Amino acid sequence: MTAAPLFAYVGSRTTRERNARGDGITVFRVDEERGTLDRIQTVDYLTNPSFLALNAAGDRLYTVHGDGHEVCVLAVDQATGKLPLMQTQDCGGRNPVHLAIAPDGRHLVVSDHLGQQGGTVVVLPIAPDGLLGPVQQRMALPGEPGPHRKEQPFAKPHFNPFDPGGRFVLVPDKGLDKVFIFAFEDGQLTPAAQPWLQCREGAGPRHLAFHPTLPCAYVVNELDSTILACGFDAATGRLQGLQILSTLPEQFVGNSRAAEIEVSRDGRHVYASNRGADSIAVFDVDAATGRLCWRDAFASAGRTPRFFTSAPLGRHMYVLNEDSDDIACFALDDPTPLDARRPIASTACGSPVCMVFSAPAG
Repeated sequence: MTAAPLFAYVGSRTTRERNARGDGITVFRVDEERGTLDRIQTVDYLTNPSFLALNAAGDRLYTVHGDGHEVCVLAVDQATGKLPLMQTQDCGGRNPVHLAIAPDGRHLVVSDHLGQQGGTVVVLPIAPDGLLGPVQQRMALPGEPGPHRKEQPFAKPHFNPFDPGGRFVLVPDKGLDKVFIFAFEDGQLTPAAQPWLQCREGAGPRHLAFHPTLPCAYVVNELDSTILACGFDAATGRLQGLQILSTLPEQFVGNSRAAEIEVSRDGRHVYASNRGADSIAVFDVDAATGRLCWRDAFASAGRTPRFFTSAPLGRHMYVLNEDSDDIACFALDDPTPLDARRPIASTACGSPVCMVFSAPAG
């Protein structure tokens, strides 16, 4: 029996205001042995398609539009990987930056980065055919802005993943230095018993990732380039800060901002990207406590690694270098010392900012 092909979908910035050179969403066929990407389609009529989410069935792709106020739904041809557009739905506000599909498949949660009175989190219903209904809930995020005069004028939610149990939505807010915690039930967000975790002043929490087996979550802070390791209570949604570490090597003395975070599939490592230092930081995870230990960092082989992700089989990591217009592929089992690691493949792609995969081959 022939294995199903593996496809990768890459969203790219497209507008002059973003100094972007991207064309929209690019569809690649993935060679999981070599790590190479073969371009098969570019959906070039979408403006700033940034974060992407694929539904559990693998037949609908959702994207938010940076600096806009819309979410798009695209059908996925699972044989060819190609993407016809199905719908464009207004989500209000301005600059939606992240989206997550509820475990029941019937709701989409979106972080609206720049609403009229600051950012909000919104919920849209998903119909059985995958199309979106109008916004059914909008949640404001209360709190005092952080001290950064430019980056923290008001609430700026940047991410809204569901926890592994699907009961809570966690929202790192760069503007307020908080991680908000919402219970999610019947398509409604309500503040959890602990409604937020207060982060260090000026940290700028951006994204977070959960450990696959330990009761831990890891928050990457954009503005001070740190990771906050937290305990996570799956029954209540409670977060408790445990440890904070820099994502930058001690010898780096320039300007940099952290962007993405990921826990390896085996739970042994945490990775974070640095824009400015242009590197991927690697931490070892204590298997008993979840605490982190700095290991080293490797160069991203390009400028401004806004996003990175591991391929479904865990062999490769793809690093999206936004300002050098390329996607670098690294072998995760490379025995080379981290500070000497080099990519095994590189693919040209204008201003790439997010990458998701179809179901694993085989």
